[in-house]
Amino acid sequence: MYLFIVNPNAGHGEGRRVWNKISKLLRRRGIPYEHAFTDSREQAHTFLQDRLSSQETWKAVGVVGGDGTIHSLLPALRHSGIPLAVFSAGSGNDTARGFGIPRRTRAALEVLLHGLPVTADLITVADRSTLTALAIGFDAEVARNVNISRYKKICNAVGLGRLAYIIGIFHTLLTFRPGPLNVDCDGIAYRFESAWLTAINNVDSYGGGLSICPDAKPDDGVLDLCVVHDCSKLKLLLLFPTVLFGAHTKFSFVTMLRGRNITVSSPIPRLALGDGEDVAVTPINASADPGAIHILRPAPHGI
Repeated sequence: MYLFIVNPNAGHGEGRRVWNKISKLLRRRGIPYEHAFTDSREQAHTFLQDRLSSQETWKAVGVVGGDGTIHSLLPALRHSGIPLAVFSAGSGNDTARGFGIPRRTRAALEVLLHGLPVTADLITVADRSTLTALAIGFDAEVARNVNISRYKKICNAVGLGRLAYIIGIFHTLLTFRPGPLNVDCDGIAYRFESAWLTAINNVDSYGGGLSICPDAKPDDGVLDLCVVHDCSKLKLLLLFPTVLFGAHTKFSFVTMLRGRNITVSSPIPRLALGDGEDVAVTPINASADPGAIHILRPAPHGI
């Protein structure tokens, strides 16, 4: 039996449209399933936790929604051994991108049915788990501004979710001020006098496809860290096009680190978002949780 959690409002109604396609395919093929529509992330978590504690044997949990919907289900899926299958219906879809899961519904369904279950790490902050990335500082403020904006709905409606984040960058530049930042990475201390953003990644991209930590791998037991610091607004703007291709790492005002345990502190409280959701405010302690979740990925050709 397959279990589906559906956020019908994800991606300006894309969640409902994707689910309609999935349910038709499942019925046509005679595949048994159970599903629930969720009005909130809290409701999604409660429902999943309840169903996973039942006597039913679940082959996989399919999530139809965005990264935020997936984020809400991580506490129930963590160390459960039940694989997660992702059906993209959000604006960023960095989980699907990070694990090579196709955007097309029919292809994603094949991953659910015939994909390869692999273990992946999680990022842990206090009692919260994050799958893709923690954004701290400017990038977190960009994401929050985008999430509450009108332009996000407009961009999603026309299929240009990434454009919303680009608009959000210019929006956030009007008010954000860089400041001092301390980072401790596996016991080694770093000081940045004027930091803009800190990204702690489990996968290579965030923000709808920005390759902020191009060498990050979700199954290596370590976290990749990118700090952008000591640069002008103009240099920051020039940086973002290069992030699309992971070419920003060569700049002198970009510092890349790797570690299992990372502490970020600042005299100015900075917002930290995990999978695009509010997680904490600095200071934060983030650590890798190796092999904490199972995810279905496309099977290699020939297997």
